[in-house]
Amino acid sequence: MFLFYLCRVDKNLNMYQTLTFLHSIFRWLVLLSLLYSIFIAYKGYFSNKEFTKTDDFVRHSTAAIAHIQLVLGITLYSQSPIIKYFWNNFNEAKESFDLLFFGLIHIFLMLLSIILIMIGSSISKRKTADKEKFKTMLIYFLIALVVIFIAIPWPFSPLANRPYFR
Repeated sequence: MFLFYLCRVDKNLNMYQTLTFLHSIFRWLVLLSLLYSIFIAYKGYFSNKEFTKTDDFVRHSTAAIAHIQLVLGITLYSQSPIIKYFWNNFNEAKESFDLLFFGLIHIFLMLLSIILIMIGSSISKRKTADKEKFKTMLIYFLIALVVIFIAIPWPFSPLANRPYFR
């Protein structure tokens, strides 16, 4: 049934494939920027460093990269034949964990992670003490990273799996 549905909506397949590729590649930028931000926050917090303009740039860039990924993800979600099938055949599709993962779980967890990054970045920006800026960044970005690791369909994931690069 799903293959039949996929054939009906293949007029947008090129855009879908491009979005899938961009979303897959951009995930690595999100992960690298988050890991680097967490490293800087950890180092700054535990060594009582001054929160510099470079640290602020890293904080801001991480949030910006995450927001770009969010826009790519929402656009991909709205164009995906998998998601269209999921919502058009909800009662049947909810029985498939792979479809349920991409239809609800993935987007919910990724939205949660972006919200955590946005809140952490925003609160960190408004803190006055350098140590508090680093601490806020460290906590929020680390929690967001854990949520992202759970929500990414890694090739080894028991939830849903996809290749490292599409």
